[in-house]
Amino acid sequence: MLRLISRLIEPVFINSPLSRLGCNIATAIGLMWAAPLSTGAITRHGDLIVCQGLPRWAFRRGGVCVGRVFITRGATSPAVIRHELVHVAQWRKYGLLFPVLYALAGSDPLRNRFEIEAGLADGGYVRR
Repeated sequence: MLRLISRLIEPVFINSPLSRLGCNIATAIGLMWAAPLSTGAITRHGDLIVCQGLPRWAFRRGGVCVGRVFITRGATSPAVIRHELVHVAQWRKYGLLFPVLYALAGSDPLRNRFEIEAGLADGGYVRR
């Protein structure tokens, strides 16, 4: 039964036009949130839009990726950008399901499958 549900849901919600629309909606929300609060540069790194200089209360950890927008105070090393680009691909694949799936994966980055996929070392969670 679960496989049948998965077969019906996956083509509609995962890696689909609907999931890409969700990523675009999240990107718009991320820009509306970050751009007015940003006191630093707003730059692009491929598909990633980086908003820097935000207050610490605007995000958890070193930053947060909302759609294609990375909201941070100043975590912009090449490794972090690589890590966040994987999160952009995850947003594109899962759309607005991504925050729900991420929350279900847990807050421990060492066990969260999305952080593991993005690279724990690149994300600054473990040493190289």
